[in-house]
Amino acid sequence: METISDHPEITGLILAGGRGSRMQHLDKGLQILNAQRLIEHVIARLRPQVQQIAINANRHIDDYAKYGFPVWSDRGFNLQSDRESDYKGPLAGVETGLIHCTTPYLLTVPCDSPFLPLDLALRLMAGLRQQQAHVAVAYTGHPDRPRLQPVFCLMHVSSLTQLQAYFQAGGRKMDGWYQDSSVARVFFSDEAEFKNINTLEELRQCAGPEDTE
Repeated sequence: METISDHPEITGLILAGGRGSRMQHLDKGLQILNAQRLIEHVIARLRPQVQQIAINANRHIDDYAKYGFPVWSDRGFNLQSDRESDYKGPLAGVETGLIHCTTPYLLTVPCDSPFLPLDLALRLMAGLRQQQAHVAVAYTGHPDRPRLQPVFCLMHVSSLTQLQAYFQAGGRKMDGWYQDSSVARVFFSDEAEFKNINTLEELRQCAGPEDTE
């Protein structure tokens, strides 16, 4: 069976550069779920799907670097700034990834999604090629009432120009920058695979017995 490994052209970028505002400002990727950090769960599921992995992080750089992958911080990130206008959200990590990416395609996933699909890259690439698009994004729910999963996104590196133009126009929404581009929307039936752990309570609920004793 053909796998994405037969097409070594995708860099997988784990987005771990957020401020963790809903998790008491903890670094979400470093929190423990079932004896492993969240980012370790993500790495294990993403690694077989891509040629190489990089991590987007703005805090605890040394901790993330221990995994042996490049760690890219948001361009111009200021950890001390509290101004909302200085924070671009996950799109800043996407921009950084596109700037540094050495493969034709970049696949982004969040660091707090430990159950992400094992065929995410393969299916997004298939959708992108079938629809002759520059960007492919996952969606769940009912086809008549789709729920976009915009952080689970495969894009050609040429998308950088459009993304930077979106920033210059004041845009910040993850699903806003590619609305005017050629986008393939790829349906995934199991919404649980896209579960994000945003709070300590959600982390507790997802934990097994060894993490709750």
